[in-house]
Amino acid sequence: MRFHDRAILVTGASRGIGAAIAKAFAAEGGIVIVNYRSNEAAAEAAAAECRAAGGEALAIAADVTSPEAVAAMATRIAEEVGRLDAVVNNAFAPYRFDPDNRARFWETPWEAYEQQFEGAVKAAYTVSRAMLPLLQRRSGTAIVNLASDLVTRPSIPYHDYTTAKAALVGFSRNLAAELGPLGIRVNCVAPGLVYPTQASADTPEEVREMLIAQTPLRRIATPEDVAGPVLFLASDWSRFVTGQVVHVDGGLVMA
Repeated sequence: MRFHDRAILVTGASRGIGAAIAKAFAAEGGIVIVNYRSNEAAAEAAAAECRAAGGEALAIAADVTSPEAVAAMATRIAEEVGRLDAVVNNAFAPYRFDPDNRARFWETPWEAYEQQFEGAVKAAYTVSRAMLPLLQRRSGTAIVNLASDLVTRPSIPYHDYTTAKAALVGFSRNLAAELGPLGIRVNCVAPGLVYPTQASADTPEEVREMLIAQTPLRRIATPEDVAGPVLFLASDWSRFVTGQVVHVDGGLVMA
């Protein structure tokens, strides 16, 4: 199995895309650290699904924007797992993809941008920095950050969210250049709209149908569709790939 005896931290893994990614790693024999902020029951359920899929799992609560909480999580991983081979920065600040009720630019306060920057860039910064000593202990380690195809093609202008994800792409490319000599690869996966998730629950059917009609593969991504490219970028199959953004949106963006 591709990830047998490898440890992977997935942030925001109690539900949605994060849970699907965690389960996919477990199905390939991985030891998955299921990070969550507050919903312990959901995180333990996700960890149980990981074990049922054939891997090992450990649920750890930590607010990924808190350096103290993330440092404590790193200590626990070091003590209870003893290694770390990949980090998937999936957690993000709460957001609703609701095109009818979205804030237009002139309605969006700077505080909304700050909240999204905290959830996207600060979280990835905090987790990557805290986990760096563990990643350096192993060879061929990887960081995968979840961005968005809205950075390249803002089909619907979600200003604060998309701007933060664009900054995350820039952060990831700088990190790839810095960590490459240390043997650590950094890449992004940029999904389009993923349904069903809590964030996409308010996206009307007519908007989903509009996106489907513009998408060459003629459907919306599922959480499981996102998991495969994440596993690829965390695996030895992509051992000479870093600083890249892989769009997972059925061809809506071709770049």
